Amino acid sequence: MTDSKQITAWLALWRNGDEQAREKLFETVHITLRQIAANLLQRERANHTLEPSALVNELCVRLLGGQVVSYQDRAHFFAIAAQTMRRILIDYARAGLAGKRGGGRQRVSLSGVDGWTPVSRDEDILALDRALSKLATVDPRAARVVELRFFAGLQEEETAMALGVSAITVKRDWKAARAWLISHLHSR
Repeated sequence: MTDSKQITAWLALWRNGDEQAREKLFETVHITLRQIAANLLQRERANHTLEPSALVNELCVRLLGGQVVSYQDRAHFFAIAAQTMRRILIDYARAGLAGKRGGGRQRVSLSGVDGWTPVSRDEDILALDRALSKLATVDPRAARVVELRFFAGLQEEETAMALGVSAITVKRDWKAARAWLISHLHSR
Protein backbone atom coordinates (compact mmCIF):
# COMPACT_ATOMS: atom_id res chain seq x y z
CA MET A 1 0.00 0.00 0.00
CA THR A 2 1.29 3.48 -0.78
CA ASP A 3 1.86 5.91 2.07
CA SER A 4 -1.17 7.92 1.00
CA LYS A 5 -3.48 4.90 0.95
CA GLN A 6 -2.00 3.55 4.19
CA ILE A 7 -2.45 6.89 5.94
CA THR A 8 -6.04 7.09 4.70
CA ALA A 9 -6.67 3.54 5.99
CA TRP A 10 -5.20 4.37 9.41
CA LEU A 11 -7.30 7.52 9.59
CA ALA A 12 -10.45 5.47 8.96
CA LEU A 13 -9.45 2.90 11.57
CA TRP A 14 -8.65 5.63 14.10
CA ARG A 15 -12.03 7.26 13.44
CA ASN A 16 -13.58 3.90 14.36
CA GLY A 17 -11.68 3.79 17.66
CA ASP A 18 -8.55 1.81 16.77
CA GLU A 19 -5.82 3.27 19.00
CA GLN A 20 -3.09 1.16 17.35
CA ALA A 21 -3.96 2.75 14.01
CA ARG A 22 -3.64 6.17 15.63
CA GLU A 23 -0.18 5.27 16.94
CA LYS A 24 0.95 3.92 13.55
CA LEU A 25 -0.46 6.99 11.84
CA PHE A 26 1.45 9.41 14.04
CA GLU A 27 4.65 7.37 13.78
CA THR A 28 4.36 7.61 9.99
CA VAL A 29 3.37 11.28 9.68
CA HIS A 30 5.62 12.63 12.45
CA ILE A 31 8.57 13.16 10.10
CA THR A 32 6.42 15.00 7.57
CA LEU A 33 4.82 17.11 10.30
CA ARG A 34 8.27 17.99 11.63
CA GLN A 35 9.38 19.02 8.11
CA ILE A 36 6.31 21.24 7.76
CA ALA A 37 7.02 22.74 11.21
CA ALA A 38 10.68 23.34 10.35
CA ASN A 39 9.65 24.98 7.07
CA LEU A 40 7.20 27.26 8.87
CA LEU A 41 9.69 28.18 11.55
CA GLN A 42 12.37 29.01 8.96
CA ARG A 43 10.07 31.83 7.89
CA GLU A 44 9.94 33.13 11.45
CA ARG A 45 12.38 35.58 12.99
CA ALA A 46 15.89 34.24 13.54
CA ASN A 47 15.74 34.14 17.34
CA HIS A 48 12.35 32.43 17.57
CA THR A 49 12.19 30.27 20.70
CA LEU A 50 9.73 27.71 19.34
CA GLU A 51 11.45 24.64 17.87
CA PRO A 52 9.97 22.32 15.19
CA SER A 53 9.63 19.46 17.70
CA ALA A 54 7.78 21.71 20.14
CA LEU A 55 5.43 22.88 17.38
CA VAL A 56 4.71 19.26 16.38
CA ASN A 57 4.20 18.28 20.02
CA GLU A 58 1.70 21.11 20.50
CA LEU A 59 0.00 20.06 17.26
CA CYS A 60 -0.30 16.47 18.49
CA VAL A 61 -1.75 17.65 21.81
CA ARG A 62 -4.38 19.64 19.95
CA LEU A 63 -5.16 16.94 17.38
CA LEU A 64 -5.29 14.15 19.93
CA GLY A 65 -6.78 16.11 22.79
CA GLY A 66 -10.11 16.88 21.22
CA GLN A 67 -12.78 15.00 19.42
CA VAL A 68 -11.59 12.78 16.55
CA VAL A 69 -12.06 14.61 13.26
CA SER A 70 -13.43 12.63 10.33
CA TYR A 71 -10.37 13.03 8.15
CA GLN A 72 -11.19 12.08 4.57
CA ASP A 73 -7.68 11.19 3.47
CA ARG A 74 -4.00 12.08 3.78
CA ALA A 75 -4.40 15.50 2.13
CA HIS A 76 -7.30 16.40 4.43
CA PHE A 77 -5.29 15.35 7.50
CA PHE A 78 -2.32 17.50 6.49
CA ALA A 79 -4.65 20.40 5.67
CA ILE A 80 -6.08 20.26 9.21
CA ALA A 81 -2.57 19.86 10.63
CA ALA A 82 -1.36 22.94 8.73
CA GLN A 83 -4.34 24.97 9.82
CA THR A 84 -3.70 23.94 13.42
CA MET A 85 0.01 24.83 13.15
CA ARG A 86 -1.02 28.22 11.81
CA ARG A 87 -3.27 28.72 14.84
CA ILE A 88 -0.47 27.66 17.19
CA LEU A 89 1.93 30.18 15.63
CA ILE A 90 -0.73 32.90 15.79
CA ASP A 91 -1.45 32.08 19.45
CA TYR A 92 2.28 32.15 20.12
CA ALA A 93 2.64 35.51 18.38
CA ARG A 94 -0.29 36.99 20.29
CA ALA A 95 1.12 35.74 23.59
CA GLY A 96 4.48 37.27 22.69
CA LEU A 97 2.84 40.60 21.96
CA ALA A 98 1.09 40.52 25.31
CA GLY A 99 3.05 42.28 28.03
CA LYS A 100 3.67 39.11 30.03
CA ARG A 101 6.45 37.92 27.70
CA GLY A 102 8.13 41.18 26.86
CA GLY A 103 6.01 42.00 23.82
CA GLY A 104 8.42 41.01 21.02
CA ARG A 105 7.06 40.88 17.48
CA GLN A 106 6.79 37.53 15.70
CA ARG A 107 7.83 37.61 12.04
CA VAL A 108 7.20 35.32 9.11
CA SER A 109 8.79 35.58 5.70
CA LEU A 110 6.77 34.91 2.60
CA SER A 111 9.86 34.60 0.42
CA GLY A 112 10.36 30.87 1.05
CA VAL A 113 7.20 29.81 -0.78
CA ASP A 114 7.76 28.73 -4.36
CA GLY A 115 6.24 31.32 -6.67
CA TRP A 116 5.53 33.82 -3.90
CA THR A 117 6.68 37.37 -4.45
CA PRO A 118 7.64 38.63 -1.00
CA VAL A 119 5.93 41.69 0.39
CA SER A 120 9.00 42.39 2.47
CA ARG A 121 11.83 40.36 3.95
CA ASP A 122 9.81 39.51 7.06
CA GLU A 123 6.06 39.91 7.28
CA ASP A 124 4.32 39.92 10.62
CA ILE A 125 2.38 36.67 11.12
CA LEU A 126 -0.48 38.47 12.78
CA ALA A 127 -0.82 40.80 9.79
CA LEU A 128 -0.79 37.77 7.52
CA ASP A 129 -3.46 36.10 9.67
CA ARG A 130 -5.66 39.22 9.53
CA ALA A 131 -5.16 39.44 5.77
CA LEU A 132 -6.01 35.75 5.31
CA SER A 133 -9.11 36.18 7.44
CA LYS A 134 -10.22 39.11 5.26
CA LEU A 135 -9.44 37.12 2.12
CA ALA A 136 -11.57 34.28 3.48
CA THR A 137 -14.57 36.61 3.57
CA VAL A 138 -13.99 37.61 -0.06
CA ASP A 139 -12.78 34.29 -1.48
CA PRO A 140 -12.85 31.40 1.03
CA ARG A 141 -11.38 28.85 -1.38
CA ALA A 142 -8.43 31.07 -2.27
CA ALA A 143 -7.72 31.55 1.44
CA ARG A 144 -7.77 27.75 1.91
CA VAL A 145 -5.37 27.38 -1.03
CA VAL A 146 -2.93 29.74 0.73
CA GLU A 147 -3.26 27.77 3.98
CA LEU A 148 -2.64 24.46 2.25
CA ARG A 149 0.20 25.64 0.02
CA PHE A 150 1.93 28.02 2.46
CA PHE A 151 1.31 26.43 5.85
CA ALA A 152 0.98 22.75 4.93
CA GLY A 153 3.43 22.82 2.05
CA LEU A 154 1.04 20.83 -0.16
CA GLN A 155 1.71 20.77 -3.88
CA GLU A 156 -0.92 21.90 -6.40
CA GLU A 157 -2.26 18.40 -7.02
CA GLU A 158 -2.51 17.63 -3.28
CA THR A 159 -4.22 20.96 -2.65
CA ALA A 160 -6.65 20.28 -5.48
CA MET A 161 -7.43 16.86 -4.04
CA ALA A 162 -7.96 18.27 -0.54
CA LEU A 163 -10.34 20.93 -1.85
CA GLY A 164 -12.07 18.76 -4.44
CA VAL A 165 -11.16 21.06 -7.35
CA SER A 166 -8.86 20.86 -10.36
CA ALA A 167 -5.17 21.74 -10.28
CA ILE A 168 -5.89 24.57 -12.72
CA THR A 169 -8.38 26.03 -10.25
CA VAL A 170 -5.74 25.82 -7.52
CA LYS A 171 -3.23 27.64 -9.76
CA ARG A 172 -5.77 30.36 -10.50
CA ASP A 173 -6.75 30.73 -6.82
CA TRP A 174 -3.08 30.74 -5.73
CA LYS A 175 -2.27 33.52 -8.21
CA ALA A 176 -5.33 35.58 -7.22
CA ALA A 177 -4.71 35.07 -3.49
CA ARG A 178 -1.06 36.11 -3.78
CA ALA A 179 -2.03 39.29 -5.64
CA TRP A 180 -4.78 40.08 -3.13
CA LEU A 181 -2.52 39.49 -0.13
CA ILE A 182 0.36 41.50 -1.56
CA SER A 183 -2.00 44.39 -2.28
CA HIS A 184 -3.57 44.16 1.17
CA LEU A 185 -0.28 43.83 3.04
CA HIS A 186 1.28 46.77 1.15
CA SER A 187 -1.68 48.99 1.97
CA ARG A 188 -1.56 48.49 5.75
